[in-house]
Amino acid sequence: MASDGGIFSFGDAVFHGSTGATPLNAPIVGMAATPDGGGYWLVASDGGIFSFGDAVFHVPPAPLL
Repeated sequence: MASDGGIFSFGDAVFHGSTGATPLNAPIVGMAATPDGGGYWLVASDGGIFSFGDAVFHVPPAPLL
């Protein structure tokens, strides 16, 4: 995983997509795989979340003012 969201798969790991070609507001700082290994989430330092494969995107609640 690169800070621009580029994903690199090795061995039998499956590539499900990346944000490498997408302009981001903040760098990617974390990644988590789905329990079945069929997808993953990328998280940016500003809290942005990107889902790939069978990872489900859940819309966050509206911020409290």
